[in-house]
Amino acid sequence: MPFFKHLDIIKWFTQEEGRERAIRIREQFLMGEVYIIIPDLILYEIANALRFNPYFTSQDIQNAIESIYNSGVDIVAPLSTTLKRSVETALTKDITIYDSFYVTLAEEIGAKFVTADKKLHTKTKEMGFVRLL
Repeated sequence: MPFFKHLDIIKWFTQEEGRERAIRIREQFLMGEVYIIIPDLILYEIANALRFNPYFTSQDIQNAIESIYNSGVDIVAPLSTTLKRSVETALTKDITIYDSFYVTLAEEIGAKFVTADKKLHTKTKEMGFVRLL
């Protein structure tokens, strides 16, 4: 059960390293082979990243976000308990609260956390469920 971070899903829309692997996971999801769960935070992060990409128009950004909604991925809102645990994880692992939220949520739901962020992977891989894209 992959659990994607924004650096991975954004590869669905941009030409960058790791795109093929991200697309393969999306295809597996669309064929029902894997399940993708994302926090609602990711929608803001993707929209913001695409906003600063000179190749994307306002309509392109809106279409990208809409395609995520339409894909059927499970979008979850944060619970206060998850946010509280995220603070502890962020301090323990020396990572941002944003990144910590993804890691903590994946841990809580028993999912694999897939990330393209090599630094984040290095700091969290010993948790056992963090995978590098």
